[in-house]
Amino acid sequence: MDTYAIVESGGKQYRVEEGQYLLVDRLPDDEGAKVALRALMFRTDDEVVLATGDLEKVKVEATVAAHERGEKIKIFKYKAKKGYRKRQGHRSELTRLEVTEVKMLSRKPAAKKADAAEESVAGEPAKPVAKEKPAAKKPAAKKPAAEKKAAEKKAPAAAKPAAKKPAAKKASAKKPAAKKPTADKEDSDGA
Repeated sequence: MDTYAIVESGGKQYRVEEGQYLLVDRLPDDEGAKVALRALMFRTDDEVVLATGDLEKVKVEATVAAHERGEKIKIFKYKAKKGYRKRQGHRSELTRLEVTEVKMLSRKPAAKKADAAEESVAGEPAKPVAKEKPAAKKPAAKKPAAEKKAAEKKAPAAAKPAAKKPAAKKASAKKPAAKKPTADKEDSDGA
């Protein structure tokens, strides 16, 4: 049976099968811890799963086998006739995973509750916290008769809708009329 999955870890994609060892960028989990890997594709002999909704049903689980360091990479910078030489080295921090399970579930896994994660150190399950109920509302205090009458008189005036203001008129973009020469200027020109 040729069942495999394409998974993502640390921004890189890997093809995994059950029982395979995988070298990925360093994970924060301790040795022996179980890690769930996010599936990007799943393939069996008769089907290929690519849809996001269906990929949530795919379970790819691995166990942290060891934390390792990668092979040393040597870096040497050199510029001819300048006397510039620079050496550097680098070793990647890696985690070796053993893939223990690659399978398609019949339904989506249930969402984990916050209460289940809050287990005590002794291993006992945490007790559910009782939610507080809101306090019951008290009935409104009775108003004296004099205050009721005053409130009734004010109520009709307040119930009137506010008068609408007329919309502001826009300034017209017309040019001012040309000025006509006054009679005084005409008289002075004619004399």
